[in-house]
Amino acid sequence: MCCIFGIIGFFFPRIVIVVLALTTQYLGHAYSNILWPILGFFFAPFTTLAYAFAVNDGGGFHGWHAALVVLAILMDLGVFGSGAKSKMKKRDKAN
Repeated sequence: MCCIFGIIGFFFPRIVIVVLALTTQYLGHAYSNILWPILGFFFAPFTTLAYAFAVNDGGGFHGWHAALVVLAILMDLGVFGSGAKSKMKKRDKAN
């Protein structure tokens, strides 16, 4: 069950954030303020989930958990970068 949830989180991180927020205290244990998960939902969903996993499973931001968070940051940046690139291509085709 946990592996299925992880796979769904890879493809649909925002859905996983909503499900975790509504059904568990997983995000509440990782973040002391509700503002960070809300901002993470909109701007960095992979990083939000990776940091929550690092804090809840690994006890903090160290070791391979830190590498996982850095990888999530790169994934979030890649999602934003690919969206901007496709928007520029679409605009160039229109001109």
